[in-house]
Amino acid sequence: MKKFGLIGYPLSHSFSQKYFTEKFRKENIHDCVYENFSLPDIEQISSILISEPQLQGLNVTIPYKEKIIPFLHFKNDVVEKTGACNCIKIKNGKLYGYNTDVIGFEISLKKKLKDYHKHALILGTGGAAKAVEYVMKKSGIDYKFVSRKVSSDNTINYGDLDESIIQSNTLIINTAPIGMYPNVDAYPNIPYHALTAKHYLFDLIYNPEKTMFLQKGEEHGAAIQNGHEMLIIQAEESWRIWNEG
Repeated sequence: MKKFGLIGYPLSHSFSQKYFTEKFRKENIHDCVYENFSLPDIEQISSILISEPQLQGLNVTIPYKEKIIPFLHFKNDVVEKTGACNCIKIKNGKLYGYNTDVIGFEISLKKKLKDYHKHALILGTGGAAKAVEYVMKKSGIDYKFVSRKVSSDNTINYGDLDESIIQSNTLIINTAPIGMYPNVDAYPNIPYHALTAKHYLFDLIYNPEKTMFLQKGEEHGAAIQNGHEMLIIQAEESWRIWNEG
């Protein structure tokens, strides 16, 4: 039996486990299972690999997309450039790291992206934000990070956001878990009243389907997109990676 899984903490709910279990059922794949591995400490990855010799692939979620890097034996170019990994192929005891967030986000983002979306705000600075930054650079979109802690010249504090900043950055991407179930009433602290019909709000969260962040954007006529399609794309890319070569 081939085993695949997800590592992160906490794993109160998992898109990946539900998605792959359903995929195996629909496609009559009887020799594969997908499990969650909730790890309070990333160091526990070593014991998981020993106790689960049938493991052939892992997805990586919050808060380990960056912390998993030292455990990898190989990193592809995207992982090298982003410093974040959300997909691992296990072969002959070696961990091969990939980042499928990038392709998932890029494909989903571009369906509603317009020519005038030239300046972006990336809310959050974690592992998912690194994938978004990679796509911004690739797409030629100017961007700034927004965080509670300013750690670089390209990062601004939530408290410094004003109408002019919101109006000049018509693409706003939330990469933080603010508003994720069960905290569905929470939302990033930005001047929503400055949003217009030219704005495009993308939330990497998929549960709930429409976060408060997206609801507030929609109320002002902005285009909105959640992270569900992105997750499906990155999941299928993970499956491809695990089964190639």
